[in-house]
Amino acid sequence: MKISKFIFVTGGIISGIGKGITVASIGYLLKAKGKRVFAIKIDPYLNRDAGTMNPFQHGEVFVTDDGAETDLDLGHYERLIDTNLSQKSNFTTGSIYAAVTASERRGDFLGATIQIIPHVTDEIKKRFLETANNFDVVLVEVGGTVGDIEGMPFIEAIRQFRAEQGLKNTLHIHVVKMDYVYPSDEAKTKPIQQSVQLLRGYGLQPEMLIIRCKRPLTPENRQKISLFCGVPAQKVIEAPNAGSLYQIPLNLNQVGLTKEIVHHFGWKLKKDGLQDFRKLIRKIKNSRILLKIGLAGKYLNHPDAYLSVVEAIKHAVIAHSARVEIISIDTEEIEKQNPKALKDLKNVDGVVVPGGFGIRGIEGKIKVVEFCRKNKMPFLGLCLGLQMAVIEFARNICGLKKANSTEFDPRTPYPVIDFLPEQRKIIKKGGTMRLGNYPAILKPGTLITKLYKSQKIFERHRHRYEVNPQFHQILSQKGLIFSGLSPDKKLVEFIELPQKIHPYFVATQAHPEFKSRPIRPHPLFFGLIKAALKQNRSKNKVLQK
Repeated sequence: MKISKFIFVTGGIISGIGKGITVASIGYLLKAKGKRVFAIKIDPYLNRDAGTMNPFQHGEVFVTDDGAETDLDLGHYERLIDTNLSQKSNFTTGSIYAAVTASERRGDFLGATIQIIPHVTDEIKKRFLETANNFDVVLVEVGGTVGDIEGMPFIEAIRQFRAEQGLKNTLHIHVVKMDYVYPSDEAKTKPIQQSVQLLRGYGLQPEMLIIRCKRPLTPENRQKISLFCGVPAQKVIEAPNAGSLYQIPLNLNQVGLTKEIVHHFGWKLKKDGLQDFRKLIRKIKNSRILLKIGLAGKYLNHPDAYLSVVEAIKHAVIAHSARVEIISIDTEEIEKQNPKALKDLKNVDGVVVPGGFGIRGIEGKIKVVEFCRKNKMPFLGLCLGLQMAVIEFARNICGLKKANSTEFDPRTPYPVIDFLPEQRKIIKKGGTMRLGNYPAILKPGTLITKLYKSQKIFERHRHRYEVNPQFHQILSQKGLIFSGLSPDKKLVEFIELPQKIHPYFVATQAHPEFKSRPIRPHPLFFGLIKAALKQNRSKNKVLQK
């Protein structure tokens, strides 16, 4: 029986060091060599999943086809490896403990005393193996930092797993950072040494180190790290800062990462397969046109809160051989009529209104939508962005002045956005939204259908509220096009304005950003950037207040 290979990636010294990008890059490089790759992210927190976590603390929640609400690193995996992951790709301490205690309640352990070892570690190892038969390589990233108390059961499970599967079938890569002393800027290796010593105390010796650094390692640095960490010098891989996320896999390949992984597992692989990203990087470097795209949101203080949206914009911009400056437009400041925020809105070439929850900044989002509609500013609304567009249209075109969502005003006389009946019965907030891939039937002749080049499509969702069917008729009579509906025609999935009225006014109840890829940008973002390029070249802009 063929045994899958497992690559475990841990991080030391600090969090946020780039483990997710590292795993995604390894996945891309091995897939380019012809290997079937699967990726798993372990999150040591006690939440069952990322679904109820605040974007200010954790960044965006990524959603898979099968409806898992996951860590944002799965977005990196999907984009770079170009594969659709599943619920098996992300699990937490909370989900592990829930499974173990549920088994105990059923009597599965025959009255044994339930302990971290072996019961919790056995559950972790079982999840490693659940996907093994379908793939050549399973990549496993352990979130957090080695030494965190939350991560200890996972580190122990990896130790056991490596002993059971054999060191030739597993590989442990540790990601650390070079420290630079202030103010001399002298590079110091001591934190790296101590991080590896900590791993050794847990019974793990990494075979490879990836060193995050702001400049290339000197031969002296490399030899010192090798000596004190017990890792051969050629397996001390430097990972300096890159100008583009999509340059990172190529950089790691160039400094020998792929070669060392292939050698460790005894593979004989000659295929290169990196042409697509090399072409991508050439397009990035040769781009001359600069676009300004406004991101009108309310989680702007966290750099990862809209990560997939930002990457989807970049994918579409690269496809058009352009560059982009993403302008953050704080919708709370728009509400306050902040002159800088209003000026920023007027000076962009297109606007994206992304998803979100809660009343804060909502009226500002509606004002942004109104501005885009009146001034023919290319506009793309995502999830909550569609709902804001419907509310704005209902208020200002349909004459329903107090139209709103019952999420923000339960007593609104015109609840154009409301719960579906089945959502009214739900008490538990976690994992109970409309989640994952859902079909939509597109209306022939619409811009949406032209963009997708299909009449039946699937997009990922994450929301509770819908366009209220009671208002479908008045909205459509006044000119809002329902360009995509659910197969039973009850749910509005896409809206648009006629192109004779507006060059690009499009919104979807879904989250298309989750399906965008560097070499295959999502059609809705591609269309936005195409319209924005025309806006960029226009010399005669007349903006209404």
